[in-house]
Amino acid sequence: MAGEGDSEPGKSFKLLGFLDVKNVPCARESVLYGSLGSLVMGLGHFLATSRVRRSCDVAVGGFICTMLGYWFYCRYNLAQQRIRQRMLKEGMKNRILFEGSYLDPEKEQTGSERSDS
Repeated sequence: MAGEGDSEPGKSFKLLGFLDVKNVPCARESVLYGSLGSLVMGLGHFLATSRVRRSCDVAVGGFICTMLGYWFYCRYNLAQQRIRQRMLKEGMKNRILFEGSYLDPEKEQTGSERSDS
């Protein structure tokens, strides 16, 4: 039937059946960097030793290590960014709330500057 295929535009891609690469933050980049790390480490090991089976093992290990390493790095930066956004949002809300009142920090600064001059 039409519309039930996996080739629909906008349909998300699930890696290993559970990791939704399109909607999970950092998943796409982690998989891409993991595959690049796999290629580099496997090919480098093959060029150094000429052992095919061991090079494939190194490539799989390189994929896992690179993917997990970048995943944690990206998720850590994403969490920091969300914390900064939340702090900025609260600061803007407080700025709007206290602007012009006696609790306005800028009003105190301008008042003390006037008394000094």
